[in-house]
Amino acid sequence: MSTSDTLPPRRPVPTAPPAHDPALFARAMRDMRLTWRARGILAELAVGYPPGQEPTINELVSLTRDERLAAEGRDAFRKAVGELRSLRYLSPAATTASGVRERLVVDLAPAAEACLIPRRHGLGLVADGS
Repeated sequence: MSTSDTLPPRRPVPTAPPAHDPALFARAMRDMRLTWRARGILAELAVGYPPGQEPTINELVSLTRDERLAAEGRDAFRKAVGELRSLRYLSPAATTASGVRERLVVDLAPAAEACLIPRRHGLGLVADGS
């Protein structure tokens, strides 16, 4: 969506591909322990920002509904971040205080234990990732 009314992004646009392992990222995006909303937030944080320029959770939650194009509410966002934290996909950065102003670091290692969609008739997805 590109119109003259569209606001430019407030966060930096990545200039290089993310350093994450593509296979782990793919497993994380198919981890059935996560809601679709949580996967979207994980994708945003995993591929969207250079190290040290990641937004804080407070910055993301405080975007207005217009800026988010009428996306989920704040409670839904916080719940999805809680999912990611409970499975260890997100953890607080050592350089920020805990709480709403903390920056969260993405770790895709939990994707090695992802619960994937089992193979069904006609689907190519498998539970063991092969």
